[in-house]
Amino acid sequence: MNNVIDIFKEITALNRCSGNYEDFISYVKSFSQKYNYECLVDNYNNILCKKQNSKATLCMQNHYDIVCLIDNNIPKIIEEDGFFKADNSTLGADNGIGCSYMLSLMSQGYDCEFLFTSDEEIGLIGANNLEHKLNAKYMLNIDSEEEGEICIGCAGGVDIFGKNYNKEIIKNSDNYQLYEVKISNLPGGHSGVNIHENRPNAIKLFGKLVKENSGLLLDINAGERINSIPVNVKAIVAFKSYPTNYNKDFICIEEIDTKSEHFNIWSSDILTFIYTFANGVRAYDEKLNVVLDSINLAKITTNIDSIDIELSARSMDNENLETIKKETSALLEKFGFEVTTAGKYPAWKPDVNEFTNEVLNIYKTYDSSASLEAIHAGLECAIFKEKFPHMKLASIGPNIFNPHSNKESVEINSIQKLGKIVKEIADKF
Repeated sequence: MNNVIDIFKEITALNRCSGNYEDFISYVKSFSQKYNYECLVDNYNNILCKKQNSKATLCMQNHYDIVCLIDNNIPKIIEEDGFFKADNSTLGADNGIGCSYMLSLMSQGYDCEFLFTSDEEIGLIGANNLEHKLNAKYMLNIDSEEEGEICIGCAGGVDIFGKNYNKEIIKNSDNYQLYEVKISNLPGGHSGVNIHENRPNAIKLFGKLVKENSGLLLDINAGERINSIPVNVKAIVAFKSYPTNYNKDFICIEEIDTKSEHFNIWSSDILTFIYTFANGVRAYDEKLNVVLDSINLAKITTNIDSIDIELSARSMDNENLETIKKETSALLEKFGFEVTTAGKYPAWKPDVNEFTNEVLNIYKTYDSSASLEAIHAGLECAIFKEKFPHMKLASIGPNIFNPHSNKESVEINSIQKLGKIVKEIADKF
């Protein structure tokens, strides 16, 4: 697996932002031809590579899209203190590293089913709509982000969308002044993996600032991706006086040098919802050391005739997930939003079996503390378990820190260590 890092650098130079397929598909087609694999692409841009007359018992699977906080961003890799990072952007180690392991095995001629799925980061679209047939008995997903943990279960999730059309023109009889509010420099992070760390949510900080200073909302653009803890807010707000008691490290408030006799403002219910909404962890299992239920207030944007809101709910239990969805939908409706939901994927109930045990045994030869775990994040494994009930699945990965943020990094020694483990699993199955 000596070429994993070289391959990672090659594919990082491609546009792999969610919704972009051409560069990576072209790369994999050329790679497959070079190493004598069939390369099949379905209508949802999922790529399946396999040997002709394959007798594969193991499917290797990863998504190839990455979170880009700036559209069409190509990460510039920086090597620093034993880590790969990116220059002021996400790195795409999630899941470029997983794809690189697969391509490395292909360069060595392994008879596996190699499945690269599309648009995982925007709702597991590729996996949900997979048209390829898989025959393998086992699946190894390499989309986990902590060395030593073998994932055998994950949270399910659902995306919740609200539209509020309640806008009115009011007379500025109380001598309000306009201000531009900007929030930035927050750590951000993954709304599942990092949700229990109480990282500040830019939208919640904005709601607190404006509500506690009796502000009026005129315009807002907040958050980056539905599965990220929001980092940025840019808004136009009216206050009677300059706000007090706010964190100047993250929040910038500048007076707009104009006077208005009338304001076109959004309903105060929107600010009340943001301010009062119980964002973050809803339930935690101390024994499993895992978040059970959570919800992330991810994005709010102003359009010509509506304010649109996006939230991402997760649960380790499908019934709990349905409850969170219904409760949040009802709450949004109470505050004047029209609600839709989408992108639901099931929870993957933890399953210990002969495959997971063998993966654990192999892993323990490299790390005696390795263990079977469940995580509070969506993995495509949950979908594949529903689609292919006969399959036994496990997910592993190197140490990736702060995915979905500008601080994303991957440990180089961990990449190399996990490469040995992946190869030994491929040798075994």
